[in-house]
Parts: sequence; C-alpha cells; structure tokens
Amino acid sequence: MAVARRVALAVPLLAALGCSSVVTSAHAPVLSPATTRDAAGMVDIRRLVPDIEQDIRYAGADNFVGVPVDGYGAPRCWLKREAAEALARVERRLRSRDMRLRIYDCYRPARAVAHFMRWAADPADLRTKATHYPDLDKRALLGEYIAPVSGHSRGATLDLTLLQCSRDRTSCEPLDMGTAFDFFGTRANTDSPEVSAGQRGNRHLLRDAMAAEGFRNYPMEWWHYTFQPEPTPGLIYDVPLTAD
Repeated sequence: MAVARRVALAVPLLAALGCSSVVTSAHAPVLSPATTRDAAGMVDIRRLVPDIEQDIRYAGADNFVGVPVDGYGAPRCWLKREAAEALARVERRLRSRDMRLRIYDCYRPARAVAHFMRWAADPADLRTKATHYPDLDKRALLGEYIAPVSGHSRGATLDLTLLQCSRDRTSCEPLDMGTAFDFFGTRANTDSPEVSAGQRGNRHLLRDAMAAEGFRNYPMEWWHYTFQPEPTPGLIYDVPLTAD
C-alpha cells in the first residue's frame, strides 16, 4: 500500500476501531504510515535472542477469540528496538539464575485490535467463556479488558511469563502464576488476594526482573508489561506480522 494511501486510511481505520470521536483530540493515537517492520523501527526479538521461548497465541486458535487473529500472518514477536534490546537484557539476567521468559504477544497490529472489538460485540460467540472469562458476562469485557486502541500497537508492550529451568538448562517449566494468560477477571490482577502467596511471589519475580530493565507492569494483568519511556507513545502501527 502506498504511503499516501496509508495516511489517508488513518482516520477510517481509527473509526473502525471505535475511535472516531477522538480522532481530532490532541491525545488521539496517530496511525503510522509505515508498511514494513523496518520502517516502523521494530525488530524481531529472535534477531537478538535466537532461542527465546515463544508461544504467540494470536497466531493460532488457542486464545480468547478462538481463531487466528487478523494481522498475525506468522507467530512472531516484534518490538521497537529499544524495547527489544531491554527484553534481551532481562533474558540474559534470568538465564544466570536458571530462569527464562516465555512470550505470548508483543507488537499487535491495529487490525488485530479491530478483530477483538468485533468479537466482543458478538454476544453469540461464547466458545471461550469457560476458559477465559468464566465469571464475567461477555459485555463486561468491553472497556475494562478490551479497548478500541491497544498499547501493544505502539510496539513497546508485551505479554509474557516466567520459566524455571533445570540446573543443566535442558528443560524449563512455567511458574505457577495463579491464572492462565488472558484470563479475564480479578484473579489475574498482579497483586490479587485471590491467589496464593506463592503464586503472587512468582508474579513478583517476573515483575522485578522486568522492572530492572525499564518495563512497567499493568496491575490488572500479571503478564502485561510496557517499556518506559515508550519510543513512540503517540503512534500506533498496522503492519501485519510476517515470517520475514
């Protein structure tokens, strides 16, 4: 898509995301004209850590939508370079303690967020309720958990968990965090009193490791982190994830 046409599509795309009422606001997100990963200033984390653990959920059907999500043409973790380099440092520090990271999501194209919004607006699609939001009415997910614009689309936010490895590092298992990734409910709050002290302790291990390299946790989701300061806080991107 030509750059000029890309810019022209910014307002329609944000409108499709439910943001038409704030497009003219001084704080409205701006859709970047970038059409490639390099133009967006992002890198694949495996260029920095080739063997980092990944389980990119939205590239497959094991997620709260129940199908592969728009924009996820490949199971890849892309991040703005500053965030990627910081994440690589977290991984190196953890490996010295026989621990590792497992990544569930990184940069998220704007079209994927639009897919989430369409799913949330469909009351008939309840196939993932039992596993992802057993205690909530689907209508409660809008606003509180699923928003029309995601910080992931800025390229400095990611979702992940912590693995404990054997001393010889031949095997690694995820620590018990008290809920699965993308569980909608208060048990997923980082300091939730609904989980055990050990589970909160595991969450704090992850939080402390990430904070040491500039990542801030979103308190409603133990797995959600944003690099600070964000490299491009006013821009969102819609470059599809590819294998290249």
